[in-house]
Amino acid sequence: MSSKPATATSEQSLDTLRYRPGLGMAPTVQPAAIDAQAEPNAGLQRLREAVQDNSTWVRPLQQEMSRVIVGQKNLVDRLMVALLTNGHILLEGVPGLAKTLSLKTLAHSVALDFKRLQFTPDMLPADIVGTMIYNPQDGGFRTRQGPIFSNLILADEINRAPAKVQSALLEAMQERQVTIGDETYPLPNPFLVLATQNPLEHEGTYPLPEAQVDRFMMKVVITYPTRVEERAILDCMATTEPPLSVRPVVSAGQILKAREIVNTIYVDAKVRDYIVDLVLATRPPTAASLKLNGFIQTGASPRATINLTLAARATAFLNGRHYVTPQDVKTIAMDVLRHRVTVSYEAEAENVSAEDIIQKILDTLPVP
Repeated sequence: MSSKPATATSEQSLDTLRYRPGLGMAPTVQPAAIDAQAEPNAGLQRLREAVQDNSTWVRPLQQEMSRVIVGQKNLVDRLMVALLTNGHILLEGVPGLAKTLSLKTLAHSVALDFKRLQFTPDMLPADIVGTMIYNPQDGGFRTRQGPIFSNLILADEINRAPAKVQSALLEAMQERQVTIGDETYPLPNPFLVLATQNPLEHEGTYPLPEAQVDRFMMKVVITYPTRVEERAILDCMATTEPPLSVRPVVSAGQILKAREIVNTIYVDAKVRDYIVDLVLATRPPTAASLKLNGFIQTGASPRATINLTLAARATAFLNGRHYVTPQDVKTIAMDVLRHRVTVSYEAEAENVSAEDIIQKILDTLPVP
């Protein structure tokens, strides 16, 4: 990208510099934030230094998790994006792919409170949020807080819980608060729900409501390891006492400070327009222009636009940059959008998945 600052003085001139789908590259007029050698803005210089200073824990955390998790680099990166953006994450994969182990390793590598909830069909909301307990000594009720009052919540097999439990969890995920009786209690900060679900079993499971699925910032699909990774797993874990212990390498204060830096990472206007175009491509009439209208039942919500921007900023932070590139957006787009695009019956009949639709959008829309 060019390092020359934009010099347009009118709204019409600024509009001609915007990225527009179908027109290819816009004029190469870019803010000076992209070029590190000719950066006149002292504020952006301080931002670059702040990113470097506050990302020193990233590499140690990756190394600590790699002591237990073999391969799965994409999964580890997405977990760190969730930490940096305060976004919930849903992991989907067949049993045995280290979904639960990855989340437990992350929790133990971070100096935060951690609780694991094993979801079952007979679970009640009080098992999660807590309840009111009668005290016979004074004839009153006192609140007993549930395990949801923790920084990191591992919701294992989340799709096994009934609707009432999902409803109680939805308030915690969206509002980051819990209502018990007549009182509302704020949840600790940071608060993240790290959930897993098995896509194979359907007996004894409850499909998650669309409203709750949309509250997850990302849905990460875990795939089988490669042959090299499988052999490494064998060498490391084929013992009665595998090395699963890790040490905390990052504190809550460091994470909260890093979040402040992530919020200030620069996103160029053309990249912002590209993000909006990606989301709009999942809805009519843009989907129709890409010949996708018949395959999409519901498109991504505005929450996808917000989360895609935040996730792209976190990706830039993890790479030590103080600005977002279009590749950051493309890297994270599949995980942010796949659970927000519902395919139609026609798409299912032709074996077209949401991932296929999103990939076509990424391949078709021009990149600024």
